[in-house]
Amino acid sequence: MYWTLAVCLIIAAVVLALAVATTSKAYAHKHTVDPLPEERGSGQQAGPKQPQ
Repeated sequence: MYWTLAVCLIIAAVVLALAVATTSKAYAHKHTVDPLPEERGSGQQAGPKQPQ
């Protein structure tokens, strides 16, 4: 009985350690945003063509 309890506690500790490590690595990831596009010339349309 104590053997089963010990194995379960070890498994729970490993799962907890992996969850903490994964969360820590996710928060350390540097997120970036694409730069805004340059101003378009007057000859180009910004969006899809509208029916007339």
